[in-house]
Amino acid sequence: MNETNRPASLKGTDGFGDDISNEKLLELEVDILIPAAIGQVITGKNAAQIQAGLIVEAAHMPIDCEGDTALRERGVMVVPDILANAGGVTVSYLEWVQNRHRYQWGEKQVNDELEQRLEHAWQDVCEQASEDNVDLRLAAYMIAIERIAKAIHLRGF
Repeated sequence: MNETNRPASLKGTDGFGDDISNEKLLELEVDILIPAAIGQVITGKNAAQIQAGLIVEAAHMPIDCEGDTALRERGVMVVPDILANAGGVTVSYLEWVQNRHRYQWGEKQVNDELEQRLEHAWQDVCEQASEDNVDLRLAAYMIAIERIAKAIHLRGF
C-alpha cells in the first residue's frame, strides 16, 4: 500500500480485470491505439496483429520502419509523432517568443495560439498527404524538408 492506502499496482487485485501483457494490449480490438510510453513497440513482427484503424504516436517513434510499412499497406492511418507531439515544442517556442520580446501572455492566449498553430499544422499535413497521395508521416516530412530548404535559401546558403 502507498500513502493513499491504494495498491501501488493493480496486478493481483480482484475486480480490476484480467492481467494482459504489453504485447497483447497493443493487439486488442480498438478503434484508436495511442502508444505513448516506449519507442519501437509496433514492429514488422507484430504490425499484422494490430487491429486499430487509427494509431496516434504519442511516444517518440513507437512504430519502426517495417511496422510502419505493414500498417500503411493495410490502410491503417498513423498520426506521426512529429505531428502528434508538436504541442510541447510549440509551447516552448511560444515561451521563447515571450522571453525575447518581454511579453507576458496569459494561459488563454498561449492555449489559443497553440490551438491555432496545431490546427494549421494538421490542415497542412492533411492537404499535402491528399495532394501527393502519401501517408501523414511522409507528408509531414515533405513539409519539414521544404521549410528547411526555404530557410537555407533565404539565409543565402
